[in-house]
Parts: sequence; structure tokens; C-alpha cells
Amino acid sequence: MNDIKRIDPRRPFIVTAAGLKRITLGEIGNGVVLEFTHGGHKQATKPLRTTKPATRALLVAAHTDRGALDDHARQALAAAALLANDETEVVLIAFGEFKDDAAALGADRYIELPEFDRRNFAPDEEVRALTACVAAFAPVHLFMPDNATGDGDLGRRYAARADASIATQVVELDASHVASYVHAGRAIASRALPDVVLLAPNAVDAKLPFVGAGEAVSAEDIVPASKVSAYVDLGIEEMDAAQVALEEADFIVSAGNGVSDIASFETLAGTLGAAIGASRVAVDDGKFTRDKQIGATGKTVEASVYIAFGISGAVQHLQGIKDCRHVIAVNLDASAPIAKRANLTIVADAQETIKALTDAAAAARAARASGAPIVQSAAVAEGVAA
Repeated sequence: MNDIKRIDPRRPFIVTAAGLKRITLGEIGNGVVLEFTHGGHKQATKPLRTTKPATRALLVAAHTDRGALDDHARQALAAAALLANDETEVVLIAFGEFKDDAAALGADRYIELPEFDRRNFAPDEEVRALTACVAAFAPVHLFMPDNATGDGDLGRRYAARADASIATQVVELDASHVASYVHAGRAIASRALPDVVLLAPNAVDAKLPFVGAGEAVSAEDIVPASKVSAYVDLGIEEMDAAQVALEEADFIVSAGNGVSDIASFETLAGTLGAAIGASRVAVDDGKFTRDKQIGATGKTVEASVYIAFGISGAVQHLQGIKDCRHVIAVNLDASAPIAKRANLTIVADAQETIKALTDAAAAARAARASGAPIVQSAAVAEGVAA
């Protein structure tokens, strides 16, 4: 009897293209592993989700980050696309500059609102814009990522103003219901699909087997002109990246046992404007203080860019970077565990790559300051490509 694996019947599931799928420990996304070969991975052409005239709409609203949707926002958009039938259009409201491929993300139509940058604080005007979009498209449901960077707050403000039903931190959903954890995660509460759905991270698999129409819609006749906000935005205070808490850092360079010259590594971090992290082994060796340790026994980070120098990628470390958007690994061992997690792996010596990147970044900054074109030197190119 001791060999029987216990499975929690209340564990959540994710919405995938194949339907609902229960989440199991250690599984990422839909469990499909893509194999890449030398010469590139060619993605098959995906069909259009629907070609029928739309009779109803599902609305997705999210802030962009440097012109793109983050993973959480993409999951919210995928949720709407997966739940839409063949007579339902999916409309994306992008708060901020939008440069992503809306069709590939599953949107049939999208509106770009570049004046509402995530770095600016104008919640009253954002609610007015979202309310106008809801009035224009009359969606059946509104989907948003439930995060701490603006979307979760906007969704709650809209629901309160519109007297709309809402579900927050949704961990599972289908066409008829949503569910969230309650009682400190010991139980799940469910209800019928509400007007506003705020999704928890990783409740939906963002990989779609189809594309949307991707039609751009002008906001000129839909969103009213912005007024002076009732809030005073004091702006964002610039500070040294080294002083930023790792949990809040957007760009992190991390050192492992493969980094021997700590001074040059810290110079690179300063040149790139990145926060400094380290593996447990590097911390145990006294190279870094304990507050720099990333992993299950250290800090869990959510950086947009995470560069790991000389880190093999123990399970504990991978757990600490699971929510990072782009992971770049620099390691002499192409089969190191971190290479399976990385979006890009550079098979090279960590010290040589650190020097090459430092030189390249310094040259780029100098060229930008002087207004001269940025030309990468052969030595730098050779160092990075090694």
C-alpha cells in the first residue's frame, strides 16, 4: 500500500487546446516537449480559429511591457481564445505600446492604447478607457491577468464601478465555471463564469493550435480623450540595480561555480544595469552573501531577463527561476540541466563571455553617447560566439 501514489482530487487543471488537463507535479505547460535540431525549428502554419461572422465577443485587457505582453497576459488572452466558439471574436485591449503579433496570440481584433504606459499611474483614466471599450464591444466576459503590476487593480476597479460580477486569482476555468483556492489553499471554491475573470498565473496553457484574425482597430472613436488624472504621479525613482531586491528586479545576472573572477562579473552587472544573484554553491563558497542566493532555499525571482553564468541548474535553482520570462544560460556543458530551462544556451567559458559582454555593452553605450553607429568588434563577436 505504501507504493500507491496519492493524488489530490482537488488539484487544479489548466485549459489547453485539447480541453481540460489536470496539473501534475513537475509538469510544465501541456507537457509537450519540443525537439530542436540544428538548422532551426520551423513552426507549422496554424489555421485561422474561425471564419464565421462574430455574433458576440470576449474581451481581454492587459498592460504591455516594452511593447509586448508578458506570459501572464498571454495566458489570459489564450483563455479567451480557447473558450471562444466559432461565432465569438476575441478582442484585446492593450494598455501601452503594442508590437506583438496579435494574431499569433489568438486575438481577432486589438486596440492599442499607447498613452497608458505601465510606468505611469492613472487608474481613473484607465477605468474610463476600459469602460468605453466594454460599451463598444459588449463582451460576454472580460479576462485579465491577476497581477500586482496594474491589471489586477484595474480589473477590480472596473468591476466595482460597473457593478459587475468578478472572480479573482482563478486557478481553473471552463465555459461554465471558474474556481479559486480558499482556506489557505486547502480547498477550491467554484462559481459560474462571472463578468470579469482575473486569472492566476499558469491557469491556462498559452500555446494555441490556431491564430486569430489579428485586425487592428482604431481607438479614436471608442476611447474618450484622456483628462487630467485625479491622482498625482510622482514618477519612478531611478536607483542602482544592485540595490533592488531580487524579488523585484527585472534584469538579473547570476553567478555559479563556473565564475571565478567575481570583480569582472560585478563590473558586467554594473555595465548592464542588472541586479546580482548567485547559486547556492557560490554562496556556500563565500563568493556572495546569503541574500543573493536564488533557488528553493533562497529567493524566487520573476525577472524579464535572467542570465546564468556557470550555473549547472540544480532542481532547487530551477525552482527559483521558474517564473522568469527569458532565461539565458552560459555554460561549457551543453547538457547541463539549466540548458533545458533556458530559452538560449551559450556553450562557452563563463569568464570569456563575461569579458566579451562587458566590452560590447561598454562600446554600445559609448557609441550611443557620441551618436556614432554601433559596430561590434570582431573580438567581441568571437568571444560571444565561442
